[in-house]
Amino acid sequence: MGESNGQCVVILGASSGFGEAAALEFARVGYDIVGVHLDRRAGLARVEELKQQVEALGVQADFRNMNAASPEKRDELLDELSAGRQPGSVRVLLHSLAFGTLRPLVAQDPSESMSQDQMDMTLNVMAHSLVYWTQGLVARGLMGDGGRVFAMTSSGGDRVIPSYGGVSAAKAALESHCRQLALELAPHRITANAIRAGVTDTPALRKIPGAEYMIEEAKRQNPYGRLTTPEDVARCLVALCDRGTDWMTGNTLRVDGGEDFVGSMPS
Repeated sequence: MGESNGQCVVILGASSGFGEAAALEFARVGYDIVGVHLDRRAGLARVEELKQQVEALGVQADFRNMNAASPEKRDELLDELSAGRQPGSVRVLLHSLAFGTLRPLVAQDPSESMSQDQMDMTLNVMAHSLVYWTQGLVARGLMGDGGRVFAMTSSGGDRVIPSYGGVSAAKAALESHCRQLALELAPHRITANAIRAGVTDTPALRKIPGAEYMIEEAKRQNPYGRLTTPEDVARCLVALCDRGTDWMTGNTLRVDGGEDFVGSMPS
């Protein structure tokens, strides 16, 4: 069981999937959790249960039901953290936002095509918001030497999946942002890496057309014969916070049991 070490992890997209698993894993090793999520009333009971699980591990839990892409809400929370925490106390920023429009870019019925507003929203939430949160943390001195920025990407960033064009563009941009942040954060001794998980059965995956096929193919292809789990990824995130990984930055790191490099087997 963890005991609060005065440092915290800020998780964007904390109420399910990778964010939920990361909250619990970081809490186990002593980090306070600041979780940002956007849930309707029906989902708030689950968040409250997660909050209680985190607090039972002996650390503080602060979960905010808010739009992580709102500049006003972001600044409000960061100002609160700045007023209530010591400089450099945010050890990790985890970007795990999975809210975007799944539509074809060019549909037979033009009304079903991706609109400019939908594309802009998808890129802003799932990619550009990483930059703005990082800017806010560094500008306020909340993250410094030893800080870690992680962003959850996927193989969809460089592959074509029906109706996934906007999200695919966001994932590609997210990986690009991590490379640029790695360069610009180096003087602050902060690393930035994208984490490319294998196919994982999360609420976000289930929204993608053809999710069942992706799940079955991943099970067949993965050398371990199973899907990646959020817990697999969460344990890696904790390990990547070790000071021995200070020289790893600007990467897209696969956490997938070898799934991504295994080609289709001949029939």
